[in-house]
Amino acid sequence: MAAPASSDAGGDQVPSERRSRMSLTMVCAAGLLVLTAVRLGGHEPSPAVTDSAPRPPAAGQNAVPYAGTVSRMPRSTPVRLIIPKISVDAPFTTLALGADGHLQPPPAHDTNLVGWYGAGASPGERGTAIIAGHVDTTTSAAVFANLNELRKGDVFRIERADGRTASFVVDDAETFAKNDFPDERVYADSDQAQVRLITCAGAYDHTAKDYTENLVVFAHLL
Repeated sequence: MAAPASSDAGGDQVPSERRSRMSLTMVCAAGLLVLTAVRLGGHEPSPAVTDSAPRPPAAGQNAVPYAGTVSRMPRSTPVRLIIPKISVDAPFTTLALGADGHLQPPPAHDTNLVGWYGAGASPGERGTAIIAGHVDTTTSAAVFANLNELRKGDVFRIERADGRTASFVVDDAETFAKNDFPDERVYADSDQAQVRLITCAGAYDHTAKDYTENLVVFAHLL
């Protein structure tokens, strides 16, 4: 599936048939990002997982009401993620589904790069934007190595292609076992502009060639 076109001037959203839903339960290996497993981080690739888990809705579908003040921005491609607390200042690459049904990962050799799932909501747009990053590579720590230091109330910002900056405040940060990942909670769409920052966590299982957990940071637009 080709990466969807996007409007950086706040135009029409990507048609729903082109914004397919996916499950990003993360398996942290240097292999492919699969529909049911985002493979981020270093180490050897794990086997592909079949497309059987629930998928997060594309922007605007099955929206879950947000209790706070509703704020949102037009659609625009993110270009840079800045998280002052953990010294992150990283450019974006767009993650898309390949013809084989796999979501392509950020390049494993680039330790300072984050990926945005381009078929979903853009950061600041109504819905839940998905941003994934490596926790490490085979040679060093990577962009989300210190993501676990974020706490409720921390603020980060995302620079966008339309020249606007979307600022987000952290609502929560939680770690989930890979075999009990709450897809609906993490990927549910919203009337609010929300973001999920996702990376790997827990111990590295050398037998499974995978980390045991996923770290998810929940945040909403200020």
